Amino acid sequence: MLPACSNKNEIISNYHCQKLQLTCIKKNKIALFKTSKGNFEVKLFGKDNPLTVSNFVENIEKNIYENQKFYKIINYPQLKFVHSGVNPKNTFYIEGNKKLNKKNPSIPLEIKFQKEIKPRYSYQIKNPSETENLVNSFERGSIAMVKSGKNNSSSTEFFFVTNKLPELDGRYSIFGKVIKGIDILEKIKKEDFIKEVKITN
Repeated sequence: MLPACSNKNEIISNYHCQKLQLTCIKKNKIALFKTSKGNFEVKLFGKDNPLTVSNFVENIEKNIYENQKFYKIINYPQLKFVHSGVNPKNTFYIEGNKKLNKKNPSIPLEIKFQKEIKPRYSYQIKNPSETENLVNSFERGSIAMVKSGKNNSSSTEFFFVTNKLPELDGRYSIFGKVIKGIDILEKIKKEDFIKEVKITN
């Protein structure tokens, strides 16, 4: 990759953080999910997905995931999708002790390629062969942001997968992975809920 391209992506990354009034986190973090089924830990890929992780950490700090249900569970024989965040059917959400009107903000889709220094934004893979060069792909325990448009992610809604899912690689911002307690995630059912999420490092 040419140095000019790396510089451009660095500028774009900082631009998006500034536009969304985020402090860009450019290192990996650990998030502890405390749920009605038990606890599990997620490694957040701040090094590869600084914008998505920074947005997610800010949501955690604002407590918007506190007492949020896992509002959609999709079960397949070898795979399960577990959705949470701010349920799009709600007309409001809770931030701290405040009840706020629901907003529909979005953040750019953010994916990272091997041998590239910075991630790409608002870029969705069209050629399946490109997925071989992705830094992050859907694996057991991966967490990604829900899409809110062709090249955008929701700023609040996310989902986990319980197995590999190469069909979706390069189409969603994968920004972390369960590193402890995957059995808890796999037991979660609809109407289970997040008690709280904390950043532990």
